[in-house]
Amino acid sequence: MSLVLKMLSLQLQLFLLIGVGVLASKINILTPATRKSLSSLLIYVILPCNIVNSFLGGLDVDASLLTNCAAAVALSLATLIISLFLNKLLFRRYPPEQKSVLSFGMLVSNSSFVGMPMAEALYGTLGVMYTSVYQIPMRFFMWTAGLSLFTKLDKKHAIIKTLTHPCVIAVFVGFVIMLLGVTLPEFLSSTVTSLSRCTLPVSMIFIGASLSDADIKSVFSRSTLYFTALRLVLYPLFIYVLLLPLPIDSLIKGLTVIMCGMPAAATTSIMAEQYDCDAAFASEVVFVSTLFSIVTMPMLSMLIQ
Repeated sequence: MSLVLKMLSLQLQLFLLIGVGVLASKINILTPATRKSLSSLLIYVILPCNIVNSFLGGLDVDASLLTNCAAAVALSLATLIISLFLNKLLFRRYPPEQKSVLSFGMLVSNSSFVGMPMAEALYGTLGVMYTSVYQIPMRFFMWTAGLSLFTKLDKKHAIIKTLTHPCVIAVFVGFVIMLLGVTLPEFLSSTVTSLSRCTLPVSMIFIGASLSDADIKSVFSRSTLYFTALRLVLYPLFIYVLLLPLPIDSLIKGLTVIMCGMPAAATTSIMAEQYDCDAAFASEVVFVSTLFSIVTMPMLSMLIQ
């Protein structure tokens, strides 16, 4: 019961923080311009600090830890490949523009703004570290297979975009610090830790602000509810069943299921807007899947314990 109460408390906290973001946007504290700045602050400063901080916990670098990191990458790749195949089957009857949005939403989940806080709440800094490693293949797929859903793909650009992403760089920096046993000066480690603690409130406020423009009257369409059921319930349950017989650390299995049950990434609407691909529908997909994740996240968390 303690886990249920813990997850319920976390989800209520997320809901209230999202509400703060919606309100701040509605009364023009957070304008479209400031939302963009807030997103940049998250991507370039807060999330990288959160990742680096997860490597500063004095973890013992042993065979088990490295094996789990390798397992996280392997499972991430496997689930992404599965998602690519499922997309061809699940959304084949949709118009091209909506098909691109739905396929991208299944391929790229909100594993940063929602997934990182969830991993930290469930597994502490170790969960953040493994989640950061798990996300590396997703970053690559987002700028390759994901981008190809909206436009012609420039492979060189996609590789550079992945390798220079602040969160990917932070993973490599964190690994170097951990492997070499580097001890940061107190003022520096305290600063990184302080910024890391901003991840949950700032990311949830940003999501709330991003979702404030959604049209509530038309948002709960058959298509958005269909996607939400797939993204939040059926897909993670499918992955959970596949992972049951595998001899992999339960923490890595649990994180994989949780990451597969995340709502559609905010990047979905950003991509759709940038490449003229039904941005309104993309915003509705992000809104509905994020809203219902408040209910499904505690259920998945109980399932993996």
